Amino acid sequence: MPIIKTYETDEATGELLEIYNEIVKVRGSVGNNAKLFSSSPELLKQQLDFIKYYSTHPTLSMPLLASIRICVSSKEECNFCIDFNTAMLVNYAKWTLEEVQSMKKDLDSSKLTQKENALLKFVINSMKNPHKVNENDMNDLRKLDWQDKDIIDALNHGARMLATDILFNTFKIDDYKA
Repeated sequence: MPIIKTYETDEATGELLEIYNEIVKVRGSVGNNAKLFSSSPELLKQQLDFIKYYSTHPTLSMPLLASIRICVSSKEECNFCIDFNTAMLVNYAKWTLEEVQSMKKDLDSSKLTQKENALLKFVINSMKNPHKVNENDMNDLRKLDWQDKDIIDALNHGARMLATDILFNTFKIDDYKA
């Protein structure tokens, strides 16, 4: 049970109700990930804009982004996010649970391209120790045809996931149920 006030769909009014109605049109229901932000409709709008931006990203694939989220959330032990993103990879990208587990351990997946695996490792290693990142790391990614925009977008995605994990863990948001 959350230790912060969250609003169910039948409790929402005004701006929050409008946002919830948008979410229901797209997803069919309002998940706990949206309810987390229900005490602050402005933050919920920002979170939805963030999701929209990445859901249509021209170069960062859904499996790569979900892999980044799983690897970040595994370190933070955010079960909701791990389970939610695992379900995305299994149900939409057709990964097996074993493939997800292997990727979490090795930061490498046969389901991702070599290029994507390199960016995944960069993001996770950068989050572990940003001071170790140097020009050679950037050049290695550029040699794989990653643009600087892609690199900062991927790292921002991971960093934002860390912030979300902290919020979920702090406020005790219930685990995702598939």
